[in-house]
Amino acid sequence: MSVIARRRGRLGFGPAGPRRVRHTVRLDQLASLALPVGDDGVVIGVDGEGRPAVIGINRPTAYDITLIGGVWTAQVLALRAAATGARIVVETGRARAWTKLAQAAGGAPPCISLHEVGRVPAQGASAGSPVVLIRDCGMKPPRGRVVSGPWQSTVTLLPYLSPVAPGLMEKSSLVGVQRVSPDEAERIGRLMRLPPGETRTLPALEDGVTLWCTRRDRRFVSTEATDAESGLLGSARRVD
Repeated sequence: MSVIARRRGRLGFGPAGPRRVRHTVRLDQLASLALPVGDDGVVIGVDGEGRPAVIGINRPTAYDITLIGGVWTAQVLALRAAATGARIVVETGRARAWTKLAQAAGGAPPCISLHEVGRVPAQGASAGSPVVLIRDCGMKPPRGRVVSGPWQSTVTLLPYLSPVAPGLMEKSSLVGVQRVSPDEAERIGRLMRLPPGETRTLPALEDGVTLWCTRRDRRFVSTEATDAESGLLGSARRVD
């Protein structure tokens, strides 16, 4: 190797680093290196075994969530998503229910912005500025001008199982279900292929408990507000 080549370093790999003693462990010691860390995302609560339940809501691909439940859970999700650095865009016909939350979140520009139904502008989401669009547009939300895409997830909040719910659930990557009537529970059970026991549980869920599910996986999650969240949003409730 020429002197010039040595000075320039290894082509494509940069200069050689310092030589240090290698640190190794035996195969039977690997388990001791495990870290108690779950998936990356928003901690929405704990499951039945007390483990953190995480929703990976900021993604490089489109991600749609349908939540059949109360605005309280949607607002907790909004606050916690904002804490991860996401911009929260709320499309709603009941701005009064969201104004206090948006004002408390603050920021310049505000990290939680409110828009009338059908008036959401393009957001320009990116890896450095992910967006969570929360559509609180009643039982029959109209087709949105802004939809999910890379680094822009959409959460559609439905107070009950409306006529448009099956179509939204079919297209969603994740579905959340809070307390519903027995008839609604039966329909949801068929749509999401829930075991009979879990279907029967839905009408008796406590406030703040949500069944987060896909057609292959499901988990009951209890969302407990922090002191700051309770001071702003009050206690958990299913009906607003």
